[in-house]
Amino acid sequence: MQVVPVIDLLAGQVVRAVRGERSTYRPIRSALCAGSEPLDVARTLLDHTGSNILYIADLDALTGGIPQAGVLAALLAALPATTVWLDGGFRDASAFAALLRQLGADGARVAPVFASESLTSPQAARDAFASHPGAILSLDRRGEEILDPAGCWTDASLWPARLIAMTLERVGAFAGPDLEVLASIRRRAPAAMLIGAGGIRDAADLDAAAAAGADAWLVASALHDHRLLPLP
Repeated sequence: MQVVPVIDLLAGQVVRAVRGERSTYRPIRSALCAGSEPLDVARTLLDHTGSNILYIADLDALTGGIPQAGVLAALLAALPATTVWLDGGFRDASAFAALLRQLGADGARVAPVFASESLTSPQAARDAFASHPGAILSLDRRGEEILDPAGCWTDASLWPARLIAMTLERVGAFAGPDLEVLASIRRRAPAAMLIGAGGIRDAADLDAAAAAGADAWLVASALHDHRLLPLP
């Protein structure tokens, strides 16, 4: 199971995400590092996990604000061996392209995460994945509510080669992974790289998620709270 560390950026700081309730997020307190400065936290998580991938959620952009292009550019420049998976609330391919122009050459190491909660229509989804073959689709839900104006959950023909199963109410909640949802996506996309998000408490949860079909998992809180030690 591949562990992909996550940082949630809000107003230039790393915050702790809890249940997808973004208005309540506060600067991270971590057993791994002091402070909430993005580069310090990112380096610590990458070193701790041995990952060369960092998932970034730009909460300013996700909540309708201006993308944190300067913070993102600084992280990319300081972490030249790292690939970034970026969720910036992209509504369509042009929204990511506009940000990419601000990132310069380092933007080549950014894979856009197009979230079902953000894509505006089926055509926007088709265009996004046609324009960016390395893009990732995040299938978002909160409890029984599917967050999906573009119809991505129901139309698997829209799905690219990499998928995230995002259960927002389990993020930072230590409620365990949603194995049923994960397995249902795996049955519909047997060849995809399937990445889970939300709920991981310990290594046993990662093992259970792998058995249900996950190839990787996005993790933040369990790392900061020393619940996943040691990692290989």
